[in-house]
Amino acid sequence: MINMYKWFSLLSTRQRSEMVAIVLIMAIILGAGVVMNLHNEQTTSDIFTTDMSIQDIAPQVGVTGKALARELKLNLDVPKKRPLKELGITMGNLEHAIEHLLSHKDTSIKYYIFTALVFGAVVFLIRLGRPDGIDVKQKQLWFPRAPYIGFLLLSIILCGFVLGKSPNPMESIVKVFKSMVGLYPDPFIKVLAFVFFIVLAIIGNKAICGWACPFGALQEIIYSFPILRKIKQRKLPFILTNTIRTLLFLVMLLFLFGIIDGRKGVVIYHYINPFNLFNFDFDSISVLITVISVLMIAFVFYRPFCQFICPFGLASWIAESFSLCRVIINEEKCTECGACIKVCPLHAAKGRVESKTFPADCFSCARCLNVCPVDAINYCPIWVKEKTKQPSGSKSRRFYPD
Repeated sequence: MINMYKWFSLLSTRQRSEMVAIVLIMAIILGAGVVMNLHNEQTTSDIFTTDMSIQDIAPQVGVTGKALARELKLNLDVPKKRPLKELGITMGNLEHAIEHLLSHKDTSIKYYIFTALVFGAVVFLIRLGRPDGIDVKQKQLWFPRAPYIGFLLLSIILCGFVLGKSPNPMESIVKVFKSMVGLYPDPFIKVLAFVFFIVLAIIGNKAICGWACPFGALQEIIYSFPILRKIKQRKLPFILTNTIRTLLFLVMLLFLFGIIDGRKGVVIYHYINPFNLFNFDFDSISVLITVISVLMIAFVFYRPFCQFICPFGLASWIAESFSLCRVIINEEKCTECGACIKVCPLHAAKGRVESKTFPADCFSCARCLNVCPVDAINYCPIWVKEKTKQPSGSKSRRFYPD
């Protein structure tokens, strides 16, 4: 907190004015979300009975008949017009299925919160993290951790436990493919939701993952505890984590489209979905095991779910190539001392110093922005960047210990 106070005292008058303006803009965005959310009618499981058919119920919970049949553990081609009681469905079965489907229904205000958090994060990284006129000798005062932790806590509380698991970045990409097999009646809407999250990932390099995703935020805070520091210095090879993440996504598609097992609509991510934590929905023991395991591993390895499993993490990693605001390394200043590589929790900094075409995920965590002894690292829009390191297979590189 001492560094936080010193940082704030060093901000220029212009930066403080910008901070006030940013807070007001974020408040306006959130206010607009509250107003828009007031018009959304809430559906509950109380209005449905087993005298109703799948055809009657499915549209009211925003899914197709196939999706409701799957949730009720019926064949996808079961008669959709017959009363559920004639299909052997009890009220208990129906209520459980409806409550689970409604937990996946989007809360529109969360889109506004995600937008506000990413907007605030990008402005902090570009304009506020580094006080104007402060030279590299005081770099330890740049980019204090307190604002970052504050954003993470807001995400966990508001986008997680208060408003529930939906929508979230991971779910957005999965729902696109679920709509392709007929589990949602509105594929265009699902594509728009996915595009929304990808755009946020492009505006600020994976800032939606690094600053606004509630489960990502929870992993970040756990990893930030100052314990097991020697073990944390060991980083998992990116080729390993990304290969597992990619293969899992491909296997999901094979199951979902019925290529494996012959049944369409099977989503393996449902059995390892950690966002269920925010609805306290642990009907599947595999979900509980996933949540506990990931959060325990997060004490040692950085964002294990994001590295190994999250399909949106995979998509946003690809989108990093198009990021508008990102970490930039000045080629002329960089001495390749390895300071940024040491503090980076992944191989992101190393990949960028070595000018790899596809470096590891960068979550815009800002750890590398206040360690460079020659001020060669900055976070800025790509159109104002100085001469930067470009991919070059011929340029010799030093060895950097992890």
